[in-house]
Amino acid sequence: MSGKASSSQPSSGLSGSGALSHVYIQYLPLRCNVPGSRGLFYDDGNKLLLSPTSDQVFCWKTVPFDPTVAPTIDSLSEGPIISIRYSLDYCPLCDIVFVKTSGLDLFAYNSESKSLQLVETRKLNVSWYVYTHESRLVLLASGMQCKTFTGFQLSSAGIIRLPKFEMAMAKSEANNKPVLAAEDIFIVTVYGRIYCLQVDRIAMLLHSYRFYRDVVVQQGSLPIYSSKIAVSVIDNVLLVHQVDAKVVILYDIYADSRAPISAPLPLLFRGFPRSNSSSLRPNREDNENSEVNVISDHEAIIYGDDWTFLVPDLIFAVSNQFLWKIHLDLEAISASSSEVPSVLEFLQRRKLEANKAKQLCLSIARTVILERRPVSTVARAIDVLVSSYSHSIKTGNYLKGTKSGKTLTSGMPHTSGPKSSADASASRVDAVGKSRKYESSAGVDSESPNKFLTFSNSDSEEDAGFQFFDSKIDRGKLTGAETSASEVRSSLANNPLDINLSEQQDSPLTSPAISPDEMYSFVFAPVEEEMVGEPSYLVAIIVEFLRSANLERVEVHPNLYVLTIQLLARSERYAELGLFVLNKILEPSKEVAMQLLESGRQNSRTRKLGLDMLRQLSLHEDYVLLLVQDGYYLEALRYAQKHKVNTVRASLFLEAAFASNDSQHLAAVLRFFTDFIPGFRDTSDHNNYYRILNEMNSSIAA
Repeated sequence: MSGKASSSQPSSGLSGSGALSHVYIQYLPLRCNVPGSRGLFYDDGNKLLLSPTSDQVFCWKTVPFDPTVAPTIDSLSEGPIISIRYSLDYCPLCDIVFVKTSGLDLFAYNSESKSLQLVETRKLNVSWYVYTHESRLVLLASGMQCKTFTGFQLSSAGIIRLPKFEMAMAKSEANNKPVLAAEDIFIVTVYGRIYCLQVDRIAMLLHSYRFYRDVVVQQGSLPIYSSKIAVSVIDNVLLVHQVDAKVVILYDIYADSRAPISAPLPLLFRGFPRSNSSSLRPNREDNENSEVNVISDHEAIIYGDDWTFLVPDLIFAVSNQFLWKIHLDLEAISASSSEVPSVLEFLQRRKLEANKAKQLCLSIARTVILERRPVSTVARAIDVLVSSYSHSIKTGNYLKGTKSGKTLTSGMPHTSGPKSSADASASRVDAVGKSRKYESSAGVDSESPNKFLTFSNSDSEEDAGFQFFDSKIDRGKLTGAETSASEVRSSLANNPLDINLSEQQDSPLTSPAISPDEMYSFVFAPVEEEMVGEPSYLVAIIVEFLRSANLERVEVHPNLYVLTIQLLARSERYAELGLFVLNKILEPSKEVAMQLLESGRQNSRTRKLGLDMLRQLSLHEDYVLLLVQDGYYLEALRYAQKHKVNTVRASLFLEAAFASNDSQHLAAVLRFFTDFIPGFRDTSDHNNYYRILNEMNSSIAA
């Protein structure tokens, strides 16, 4: 999904009014400057930034990121602190692991004696190592070029050793053998999959490796344009920072694509007040001195030499002790590509800003219809939205208002003229406009394109399991063949390797999936109001939506069928409307039947379709009432008697018979109710119409 760069329109500060950016850093930073600090340590397991002094430990929470958060302070009297990291007790075998040049030493902590006991030693040569808590994976480098790796995963199932593998490295022109360094290796987790990214400065490539249970597979390479590279992951989007070039390239590797999302663009500050611009200084509710809140230009250098990138989306500036959080600009990204289906697929996979992603998808859907893009293009876009919603329902990621999982419905039929669509849309905002929360799912679905992975959301480390290695790997998977959901679930059920991601979801996430109700209320109804001219184009688009919904077995609200009838009737395409009904393109419902009756005022065949649909749906009372209104009161009486309809007022039949000015019909109706309704002879209706009948007979006799 690559395309042209677009303006992200930052608010103020260094980014400038016309700057282009897809990724930005938001002012204010989290300030971590502590007098007497012995250094800063990032605990990526608990998402804590720690700053020890001689007798205290200052601790800042980084999730959720709040630049105004105050640190918690713990006092220590045992002695100076060299380093600090908290144990999460997720590995049953040991509490702490020491990495040495001779291998791994695994220790258990004895709380009674406050001592460490050696549990096991793993002997192997180690030049250096990399580890991330997110993956629970430690990679140990060895060999002359440090390109031979052994991996261990410290999981709730124990310590699992991965197969040894070698990384690819190009040779220089002088045939010198380059040596890998720890800063050349990045372990990232994207869509629940664990990757290792390796910088090859000779070939100017970033190689990608994916871990399976019994093999490590190289899965392509990405070009790099800088000798210094940094990597971040935001909402499963891979950010490759070209530090020397001062740009960042975005990749969405969900479908194993190596194409960038957009053109390389700078990483910019947003909302940044310069020190010489007092008018831009923000108002702080904590009454801090405004001079402290303003950062000078030299303190906000993009990709400074002192920047340290923290997993997965933080930047720490060592010189001024600032912690920044990186953000994606979904609006700018979506505007940078003309490939609408690709943009929608990208937005439907976003979870951190699901509401913004949903609104952008709705806006894009409206725009492509109003611009009258080719029907085939709009159909592909619709397929993306419908399949995404269908998948979210099947995986339980879309919180429903009914236990059956059906779409939330509104009882309001769309039966008036063109303007009524706005009223119907407005009245349905409360029903369908609310955000839906994600529910946890322990399974993983197929990794084929347009499918979503679901994450475990558990409060306990042991219970929050997410499998990431395939228990077995076959050639079909290596070549990218699609794996069925049942095969994946079966594989994961027997797979002891897992990754615990509960800390990534401190609160329930919302879904960007768009329900059929929302498609009607926020796409089709507004578009119908704005479009002018022949409605055949909009009908064609709605038919494509109905086709896609039928293919995915998604229920469509009757309001959309009602709108379709209105559009066809407006252009007097009654024959086509009849085929839509007979071929069940328009699903039978009371709302559809009533609109057929309304539109059938100008076409008797269409009105008959509405009557037949009421009878087909066993809506006997409505059918009887309409027969009476059309003057077929005797037929209505026979139908009411046959189907035991006793809720229609007798006065309606009597009024219709009287209006016919036929005394015999009036007498027949009176006799029917006298015979079949106990006590009717004593009602005012009987007395009034019996008197009227006598008067009619007297006038005839005279």
